[in-house]
Amino acid sequence: MPQTYDPRAVNAPLGNALRRTPAPEAPPTMADTHIEREVMIDAPVDVVWRTVTEPDQIGQWFAECVELELKPGGRGLLIMDGQPDPIVVQVVEPPTHFSFRWNYPAGQEPAADNSMLVEFTLVSEGERTRLRVVESGHELHAWSDSDKARYAEEHRVGWGIFVERLAMLLAERPGE
Repeated sequence: MPQTYDPRAVNAPLGNALRRTPAPEAPPTMADTHIEREVMIDAPVDVVWRTVTEPDQIGQWFAECVELELKPGGRGLLIMDGQPDPIVVQVVEPPTHFSFRWNYPAGQEPAADNSMLVEFTLVSEGERTRLRVVESGHELHAWSDSDKARYAEEHRVGWGIFVERLAMLLAERPGE
């Protein structure tokens, strides 16, 4: 049974940061489609792991409501700005690697050609943790180059906001 977390109040919703559509200023290139964010977090790797994999923790920095069955093939649901995003867990390797697929067509199973893969990689550096988030899959879709670049830019901005929110959340919790 998936765990569920539905907080009554979440800090300012940021799901729209992942849905914004800025106009590209220059013609896109393949380099424009890379989505990756990395941040150094002032917390041990086990604390960061719990914060990126437990529904009650995810709800504090990423989504308004979270359901998650934390195992490969496990199903979940993220509610962001009132919009449901179903997910399917791909990899669970505590405390260093977690991934899921999302943004796939309703009624279909997620696959490399119809969904996006989000990968969290955690590296312990003493009492701190280097967190890297990579989202991929959009570059494989039959979208125009400008649509791929637009998606990548929206999600680079969004992930930048979310990983910073995560880092600030954990910086406010000394000794956890």
